[in-house]
Amino acid sequence: MNLQWNVETYLILIGTILSGIGTIWIIKKNWRQYGLLFLISTLIGNILCLLFIELKFYSYPYNLFPKLYPMPFALLLTMFPFYVLFGVRYSPSSWKYKIPFYWVLVHIGTLGEVLAQNYTSVIRYNNYWDTWDSYTWWWIFLLVFELIGGIVVSKENRKPLLEDSFRYGKPVWYLLHFILILTIFLAGVYLGTKL
Repeated sequence: MNLQWNVETYLILIGTILSGIGTIWIIKKNWRQYGLLFLISTLIGNILCLLFIELKFYSYPYNLFPKLYPMPFALLLTMFPFYVLFGVRYSPSSWKYKIPFYWVLVHIGTLGEVLAQNYTSVIRYNNYWDTWDSYTWWWIFLLVFELIGGIVVSKENRKPLLEDSFRYGKPVWYLLHFILILTIFLAGVYLGTKL
């Protein structure tokens, strides 16, 4: 076990605990449907991640259990499924509003990954991988699971954000724009100057 008192350990443990709590909170709404979606997203997420590691697209230099697993298993066991469960549970009914909803989720995930890449040893991009690849795969992963979630989780067990909450002057509208402006301009400008 590679347990040290550093930022990587704190990030992995805090991320695992928070996403684990969020995952359990959503699964409790309907443990059969959300539990099945959790298992599918965990399985596919970890297989994709292992494939990308084998293809040497990226690596995880700091890992709590490096001899057992080549990536932070507990974090990936909870983080990706939490994103999927949260997205399926709360995404609006209309695709006109699903896209901005998932846009925010993708930007938060990509920003977290970029910060981890640039300031910690949690993840390292290799020769054939960059931020754009991560951004693209976040979109693919979440939208595919939006479709799978539509099959696995019944409409009665979803709680889509109301379309009216995306209108100007509503809290969701402000939150959506705040996150998008922050991630596009501040993080984008930062990455542009760093490259």
